[in-house]
Amino acid sequence: MRNTLPLAGINVVDFGQYIAGPAVAMILADLGANVVHIDPLGGPMWDDPANAVLNRNKLCIELDLKTSEGREKALCLCATADIIIENFRPGKLQGLGIDFELLRQADPRLITLSVPGFASNDTLRREWKATEAIISATSGVYADMGFNRLLMGCNPSFSPLALGSAYATTLASSAVSLALYAREKSGRGDHIEVPIASALMEGLSYNSIVIEDLPERYATMREHEIARRREHGLEMDVTYEELQEFLDPFFRTYECKDGRFFYVVCPSHRNHAKRCLQVAGLYDELVDEGLPDVEDLYLPIAEWDGETSIGVYPLPKKWADIIAEKMKRAFVTKTSEEWGQLFGEHGIPGAPHRSTQEWMGNPHNVESGLTVTVNDENYGEMKQPGPLIWFEGMGEELCDVSPRQYGDFNDAKYLFSFRSEPTLNIASLDQEQGQQDDINPLWLDGVRVLDLTNVIAGPHSTGFLARFGAKVTKLDPTKSLYDPLIGVLFSFLSNCGKESLLMDMLTDQGKTIFEQLVKESDVVVINAPERQVEALGLSDARLKAINPNVIFCRLDCFGGPKRGEKTDYIGYDDIIQANSGIMSRFGGAQTPEEHAHIGTLDVNCGFAGGLSIAVALYHRERTGQALRARTSLSSISNLAQIKYSHDYASRGPFNEPSGREALGYHSLSHIYPTSDGWLYLDASEKDLETFELLKHFRGVSVCNEADRKALIANALRKQTCDYWINTFCELDIGAAEIKSIEWLRDKYSRKSDGKVGSDLGSYAFSVYEDHPSGLETTTVDHYSIRPSHAGIIALKPTERFGTSSREVLSRLSLSDDAIQALINTGVVSEGWSDAFIPN
Repeated sequence: MRNTLPLAGINVVDFGQYIAGPAVAMILADLGANVVHIDPLGGPMWDDPANAVLNRNKLCIELDLKTSEGREKALCLCATADIIIENFRPGKLQGLGIDFELLRQADPRLITLSVPGFASNDTLRREWKATEAIISATSGVYADMGFNRLLMGCNPSFSPLALGSAYATTLASSAVSLALYAREKSGRGDHIEVPIASALMEGLSYNSIVIEDLPERYATMREHEIARRREHGLEMDVTYEELQEFLDPFFRTYECKDGRFFYVVCPSHRNHAKRCLQVAGLYDELVDEGLPDVEDLYLPIAEWDGETSIGVYPLPKKWADIIAEKMKRAFVTKTSEEWGQLFGEHGIPGAPHRSTQEWMGNPHNVESGLTVTVNDENYGEMKQPGPLIWFEGMGEELCDVSPRQYGDFNDAKYLFSFRSEPTLNIASLDQEQGQQDDINPLWLDGVRVLDLTNVIAGPHSTGFLARFGAKVTKLDPTKSLYDPLIGVLFSFLSNCGKESLLMDMLTDQGKTIFEQLVKESDVVVINAPERQVEALGLSDARLKAINPNVIFCRLDCFGGPKRGEKTDYIGYDDIIQANSGIMSRFGGAQTPEEHAHIGTLDVNCGFAGGLSIAVALYHRERTGQALRARTSLSSISNLAQIKYSHDYASRGPFNEPSGREALGYHSLSHIYPTSDGWLYLDASEKDLETFELLKHFRGVSVCNEADRKALIANALRKQTCDYWINTFCELDIGAAEIKSIEWLRDKYSRKSDGKVGSDLGSYAFSVYEDHPSGLETTTVDHYSIRPSHAGIIALKPTERFGTSSREVLSRLSLSDDAIQALINTGVVSEGWSDAFIPN
């Protein structure tokens, strides 16, 4: 049955350890590739139940690459591979005799992937022991935990989520799939590097963006309180309970009748906020009390016909307090599960707070294929995450997951006995290819994408494609349902390089133009629940009637490979954070808190959408069949929690670090103060013998946990961060100073130079002094995917919505008079507002 999957016949050698490398290979295996995972003698370097997830659908063998026999066997498998994956420090695998460059010289079709912790051209950090925690500490994760942690005085903070590996996994999987697509046309492979630190920075793009002189209307109550405390020299000592009163009433947690909690997220959408109040029985009451409802939120505030409006974020404190008090009283009248059903059935973003263990066993997840059952040899019947991406009509096949298999070299040779044959004669391309080697061909040159998405995840999926040469037309309605904070500010990062058309595609004239756009497109993308597909004219039958070769991609919140009871529920990043256990882990079960990084799941869902499109393009190029690609925030949550998103009968309590007091996993992997800053020490029991060699730590190996933590803390306080980093690095023990994103941005920013910054190491930011908004803007570069042969485009900054409306319609052969008539009748618009950012 798996022979029908898109990557059937692709052979993959997986040298990866820990998360990122094996996770990329897992995704390829889930999609039908033949994957041989190679461990050193004795098994994985990371001994964890998560390996049962990461190595499913693979054949696992052990080889000693330090011996000639083991090396020769590995090279034999590499000789019949389409893709080879590793995630060691730069040069380590080559030092063991597996030289990617030599292998590609022998087989030009070969695609090789390296996922190091830090970039190979990062001379400062490339040799560090780049564990997940070390990368997070260095990249601002533990120092930039958002307004909540800042107000509560929690700095630095800790999170056990493997965000760096999660972002690197989707980016690297996408890159490999795009390289496969390009290989089908050119007959040539590539070498790709995706540093985890760089991928992490792209994932944290909403935390690192700076827009100078942003109008006051976009400052939240938390920002006002932070500014007030700084102005008056007050401590940042807000309690969790006090913090809730600085949160927008449509963007916060409420206690319910059953003593459990419910998270509401509908602050910036007029219809969602209104429905929320109606379901709570508060709408008419608030209208009677004078709650304004401004018609055009894109006007300057000075021109509004009210002091605020429903569906705008942030609300002023007066109305925030009034609404919050009423909602607190309303929510205690029903259980969290009852509210979840009400919100879901009425099209309102909101969800109960639940633990990861509850998430894995949730009936919807099991029914929809977001959770699958795998009979693992070591753990028995095991709940595991379903596939990260899928395709309509292939749900059953993709959910038919095989447990990891153990074998030997001969088993691996047999598995690789079939290899996908080239569709082009490579020899005939040698001369032509030699002429093209210097021009860095773009993987998606000539591909046209029609983007119907909104907010973060959807627009990021199409923006991701643009960096590889895809031409993206962003089609939005003539009147936005989102306020400018969501509708415009978020677009600074997600709409780079796109042309913007504003049009009502549901009018008769709009439908005709929409069909013309579909005819010229290779891909159509939307983020919406399944129930909206037919109403928007995006059914398979209609799209194929217009363009039989068009690929349709849909992202949503609760979707899985199969239907479930929550399939049509809507929601955002925060909804799945609450429902999947991320917030309960981050803040604590009784004080759940949103994971601090904006777009924690959203941005990665966008990358996963790009991955699904890349695989669909490869499949279409190879077979002629245009698939309907899918992913969801729910499946991305499983990847973000890959260390914890599994369950089995003998598993102990889910006792990973959680809450605001957690500063690490244990005394050897923990945040400590030094004489001049904060250090993350990331060691293990295996390192205790090495610690004993240092006079500062003698006796550490015989201490109990509490005494060991005290001994280490006392020693580290006596020297600087640099002293300890140099000391520990010489001993190959993980250690890094906790840096902030602001520090990284100050050190690694440059004036925009038309390059993607991959030549600058692990970190690169661009300053746009002449941004189309008129406001100087600094953003992280699109630099984490680094092919050796293919090119990457430094995308132009986001244009104002509607800027390209006339140009797009002219391309469709409409006359100037016809275009003007469409504008005059409101079918087409050239902007939501006069200003790029309303003030």
